[in-house]
Amino acid sequence: MRDITIVRLNTDSDHVATVASWTYAEWGHLNPAYTAETWREAFRRECGDGGVPSVFVAMQGDRPVGTAALMAEDMASRRDLTPWLASVFVLPEWRGQGIAARLIRRVEEEAAACGIDQFYLYTHDQQGLYRRLGWCDHEILNYRGEEVTIMLRRLEA
Repeated sequence: MRDITIVRLNTDSDHVATVASWTYAEWGHLNPAYTAETWREAFRRECGDGGVPSVFVAMQGDRPVGTAALMAEDMASRRDLTPWLASVFVLPEWRGQGIAARLIRRVEEEAAACGIDQFYLYTHDQQGLYRRLGWCDHEILNYRGEEVTIMLRRLEA
């Protein structure tokens, strides 16, 4: 893998708009009330200094190539579940190199460091990836027109 580093995305980073645009393009349809601008502002608020919320970016030099986040909420209909691994995305030309797995592991480390012993994600098509990384199926449901699997990850104490 070409010199990829995983860094925390800060609210004042030059990369916020770029990374927010990726996540809006990928998942904006699930939140029709958001515009690209309101999405970007909501995304910026998720760029915390540590713990929940946090956004991480895979960087190749000074170019972002992927992202993942630790968020308090990611599914409006399941506010009883918290926190969440969210917004796992790698640019298509960078896929298949283990970048998503590294981003997921970094979010897991962040969660464990702040005392979280379990957290959730939902996906409509990447169950296999998450199962390989130790996530378990929790529930299958229809969320905003898509069948998704909520998955659970228990972390070591």
